[in-house]
Amino acid sequence: MGLFLVGAAVIFYLTGAQENVLESAGVALSPASVSYAAPQLALTDVQGNPTSLDEYRGKVVLLNNWATWCPPCKAEMPELQAYYTTHARDGFVVIAIESGEPANTVANFVLQNGLSFPVWLDPHGAALEALQNWDLPSSYVMDQEGIVRMSWTGSINRATLEKYVTPLLEK
Repeated sequence: MGLFLVGAAVIFYLTGAQENVLESAGVALSPASVSYAAPQLALTDVQGNPTSLDEYRGKVVLLNNWATWCPPCKAEMPELQAYYTTHARDGFVVIAIESGEPANTVANFVLQNGLSFPVWLDPHGAALEALQNWDLPSSYVMDQEGIVRMSWTGSINRATLEKYVTPLLEK
């Protein structure tokens, strides 16, 4: 049993290392192409204000499920922020939905990392349940009509966003 656990840890490490090498090299990781209506999500933002996905209809939305304790989640935040800063004026928004941490922990993370896109709190996993994916990080891109067009499980980088999301902004 111990040998199995060691082997599993090595595979996990090598898989993660390969993903990090690909991402640091600027390789765009292909999303899954999907087509379904965005879930009806209503949560609160990090300031405690109620908000919902319906408020963002007409924009291209990247919904990102993440957690403050998740290393790949933390690693992709600067990539999401950089892409958001460049494309917000084009009708793009990132909505980062934090999975379960207290509001003060999330607020401190947002402040320390200079995040300017909306950050929502999800203390009970509503977004994870609605999207039927409990892996972190996971991202979903919705078009202007509220249709989910692509999804990723695992961290994504700016090259990936430029390759796959930017064409939606040009429509």
